[in-house]
Amino acid sequence: MQRPGRMLWPLFLTLPCLGGFMPVTSDPGPGGELVGIVGGHNARPGRWPWQVSLWHRFQADNKWTFCCGGSLIHPQWVLTAAHCISGKNPVPGHFMVQVGQVTLSNDHKVPVSAVICHPKYNFTQGVKSGADVALLKLKAPVRLSNLVNCVTLPPASLTVPPGTRCWVTGWGHIAVNEPLPPPHHLQEVEVPIVADKICRQQYRLIGDFIKADMLCAGSKGRDSCQCDSGGPLVCNWRGTWLQVGVVSWGEGCGLPNFPGVYARVTSFLSWIHGYLHSST
Repeated sequence: MQRPGRMLWPLFLTLPCLGGFMPVTSDPGPGGELVGIVGGHNARPGRWPWQVSLWHRFQADNKWTFCCGGSLIHPQWVLTAAHCISGKNPVPGHFMVQVGQVTLSNDHKVPVSAVICHPKYNFTQGVKSGADVALLKLKAPVRLSNLVNCVTLPPASLTVPPGTRCWVTGWGHIAVNEPLPPPHHLQEVEVPIVADKICRQQYRLIGDFIKADMLCAGSKGRDSCQCDSGGPLVCNWRGTWLQVGVVSWGEGCGLPNFPGVYARVTSFLSWIHGYLHSST
């Protein structure tokens, strides 16, 4: 999550979010120690089968580095944040996604064949300009299983009522500038949807503006944070998990009056479906 409020965080591609990786350990299950995302806990394998990690290869050292989250919305397409992409003309070969894993490792990485940022995203103005979404086309469709599956996109008419308890997941920081410690296990946290009017009023106090294509969620001590960018915000709507947001930005992490700000998925459905339908 890019947090450019009073403090301007650099693009995550210029600063690796995590260092070396440790071997996979056993999963303590939900309800364990409060570490991760902010106020979250370890997610069990298969609970969020659409969650992917986005990796970028830096030319300087030719190493693959974790940079963001994302979600599988089709066997061959990943939804993430535009600010996770380095510039207007990214090289697809410099990106890979890891699917079906709850710990970050060098396994199960899938090559990317196309990187498409939303045409209205402004790389100069950054996340506050809105349209902070991007699509990654995988070189080949992934095989779906209990650990790898697609999240459902919401209907265009969906409005999630304020107070609805939804979930955000990722491998991001557990507090501002405090990375998730080894073994880098996927974190989950339940967050409430915040009314648009209240979120606009709160952010206006520090000179920030919440646009119509943004959605707010979170409460004191429960939030997404740096390096969760691009990950999914999902709500269980009548028995189906729907992705309503993409982790984008916010002021601090887990502050009482500043919920996380997400790209509102319903604002980009026609753009997303245009690419998904073109590949069928």
